[in-house]
Amino acid sequence: MIITGKHLSRRTILRGMGAMVALPALDAMTPALAAAAGKKAGTPPLRLAFAYVPNGVTMESWTPAAEGASYELTRILKPLAPVKDRVLVLSGLEHNNGNALGDGPGDHARAGAVFLTGVHCRKTAGADIKNGVSVDQIAARQVGSATRLGSIELGCEDTRIVGNCDSGYSCAYTNSLSWRSDTTPQPPETNPRAVFERLFGADAGLDPATRAQRLRTRRSILDFVGERSAALRNDLGANDRRKLDEYFTSVREIEQRIAQAESHNSDWLPEMEKPSGIPETFAEHVSLMFDLQALAFQADITRIATTMIAREGSTRTYPEIGVADPHHPLTHHRNNPEWIEKVTQINEFHMGLFAKFIQKLASTPEGDGTLLDHSMIVYGSGIADGNKHTHLDLPVLLVGNGGGALAPGRHIRYGKDTPMTNLYMTLLDRMGVRPESVGDSTGHVQHLANV
Repeated sequence: MIITGKHLSRRTILRGMGAMVALPALDAMTPALAAAAGKKAGTPPLRLAFAYVPNGVTMESWTPAAEGASYELTRILKPLAPVKDRVLVLSGLEHNNGNALGDGPGDHARAGAVFLTGVHCRKTAGADIKNGVSVDQIAARQVGSATRLGSIELGCEDTRIVGNCDSGYSCAYTNSLSWRSDTTPQPPETNPRAVFERLFGADAGLDPATRAQRLRTRRSILDFVGERSAALRNDLGANDRRKLDEYFTSVREIEQRIAQAESHNSDWLPEMEKPSGIPETFAEHVSLMFDLQALAFQADITRIATTMIAREGSTRTYPEIGVADPHHPLTHHRNNPEWIEKVTQINEFHMGLFAKFIQKLASTPEGDGTLLDHSMIVYGSGIADGNKHTHLDLPVLLVGNGGGALAPGRHIRYGKDTPMTNLYMTLLDRMGVRPESVGDSTGHVQHLANV
């Protein structure tokens, strides 16, 4: 770091003609005098994120045989091999409130609703939905004021929240992980263009003529802040200029990928009802959403994120990996080896996409480490065995170093009757957020920071 005496706010934003671009963490954002005096300043913020996969997994191909640091990655977990030392595999956690508890069928709706809330949702397909406040929103209420967006909610499948989606349960339960209040879901945004504009655009305040002109010219959002970014660059040291160039390259690359997706979609027939900006392939869609989340973390636009890789009860097919059968029916395999194999292939595919996201965070420098060093990312499902609709011993990963608060690289097994929400209480505590409870929590979990 070059001590110049100049200091940039961590919340510095470049603005220009309806656009705003937040900046990544730079050396210039660390107060020079404090750094020279050896004080701990400019400590990177801690991020909390959740990634959800539906319909459970093939648990025999998920759960490691050994516990501790000597465990071996199973078939489904193998895509995480490059970052194994950053992963905690957590077994034994449960969501008892995902069970029927007298309400009959509807495990998929309950699985989606309970995953981040720990609450047994009200069985209704009407407007009188009732669930609980999700852990991401509990965190956002306290840490969200430090960033431009309190949280972001992303998804890669439809976000309909009205109607009956599972045995008398509202679609709000199957399609929304995040809940701002017990009656207000936060539906995920599925269109990458809309996510990009939310992160970097300010079109809402523009007059119609200016907005129309920008759409016609399709200029990069970086073009609108060009002069300001050039002036800023001149004042930065060599290391900060490199960081800024890499960050702007990532922003422009994502713009180009979104534009390419939109150009392909322009030839689709209206009856296909494909929103503009969604890539043709599922893998590119998921990857683009994860890349947007990484950018949002890098620029400190938000520190809280949820991603639904697919909605609960999803019937998506995966011809790109040779699985043309819909996902949900396959999970009711009745021990048919061929169907189990197809479900396992889908589980591997999802994990591969998630692993690429983790590797991206691990390769993005921040402070004295990387974005992954300053993150806590939960990956999992509200169902374990999709054939039996079990909500015990859920498939759960915790990835990242949590700013030094976690000791990853291990498989930990918790005892019977350990609520998943106890994990959430522990992660919130690491964030400096200390609610009395989350859903059905009974305390905290142990062993995340030591063997």
